[in-house]
Amino acid sequence: MTEAAVRERPVTSRQIKVGDVPVGGGAPVVVQSMTNTMTYDVEATVQQVYDLNAAGAELVRVSVNGSKALNGFREVVWRSPVPLIADIHFDYRMALGAADAGAACVRINPGNVGNDDRYRQVIEKCQETGIAMRIGVNSGSVEKQYWDLPKHEALVASALHKVEVAEEMDFFNFKVSLKASHVPEMVEANRRFREHSDAPLHLGVTEAGTKLTGSIKTAAALGQLLPYGIGDTIRVSLAEDPVEEIPVAYQILSSLDLRHRGPNVIACPSCARTLGFDVIGMAAQVENRLKHYEDHFTVAVMGCIVNGPGEARDADYGVAGGKDDGVIFSKGEPLRKVGRDEIYDALFEEIAKDGRK
Repeated sequence: MTEAAVRERPVTSRQIKVGDVPVGGGAPVVVQSMTNTMTYDVEATVQQVYDLNAAGAELVRVSVNGSKALNGFREVVWRSPVPLIADIHFDYRMALGAADAGAACVRINPGNVGNDDRYRQVIEKCQETGIAMRIGVNSGSVEKQYWDLPKHEALVASALHKVEVAEEMDFFNFKVSLKASHVPEMVEANRRFREHSDAPLHLGVTEAGTKLTGSIKTAAALGQLLPYGIGDTIRVSLAEDPVEEIPVAYQILSSLDLRHRGPNVIACPSCARTLGFDVIGMAAQVENRLKHYEDHFTVAVMGCIVNGPGEARDADYGVAGGKDDGVIFSKGEPLRKVGRDEIYDALFEEIAKDGRK
């Protein structure tokens, strides 16, 4: 897909690489997700990795939660089109095995990976194999010594402790995540962490919920961080097919003018001025067709000719519906009037004139 120019934001992190994907240090915000297949089911896992990549995922995390999963992971790695992050909980030996199997990164959780001696063994393995690490702290599983602190402080303290151990070992090839299901806690934790470390940050609201609530929570959190240079990779965690996470992630980035992938549709909410013009149906129809277009451009579907062209002045193409007809316009300027039944085809005729597809 074609990526359009975006606005600059402050650079607050150093850069690492996860496989061949740059993270932090001014690189574009990276979109990632996680498989929900049983990793030992190699065919299903590989297929989901490909589906995620086709949707736009640039990194994919895969659970390595036991020896059967590790055996499957070994085969998934060499068949994957993107760098894979091995998700490790409880058994640090799975991290050692995943690193040897070709993981581009291992994710460990300070709250359950074990003592610092085991953590140091994982760091040594990352140094030996030249791969990255994600220090992934969740509000529900911070280390016990921090349980008495407020949640956002506990997240930061746990993360900074593991950062200190890593840097004492001269290991800097890591990123950090501080996740909570409560948006204010997550935002405050990431802001405070950034005051103490320039490690790249992976952002997300853990256990965010279903598609509607999870998308809203994630957008609310990321909107308070990304524009200010806080955050280098993101995941929209939804109780959904993980492929559904990817377009939401890109829509959030596009709304913040940080990355654009494919067309953008804007539409008015509809009102009595539409005089029967089906704004909702037309917008859905247009958006569905535009899913297959590669270029980034904006199309406006407006319900009336009173405010339509003016409100969508920055759109590349648009339509303003009327009682029996509609006006096709570009950059806020009317091009021609067509009958209501011709609006959809006429709109895409104008788009096609510019060679967009």
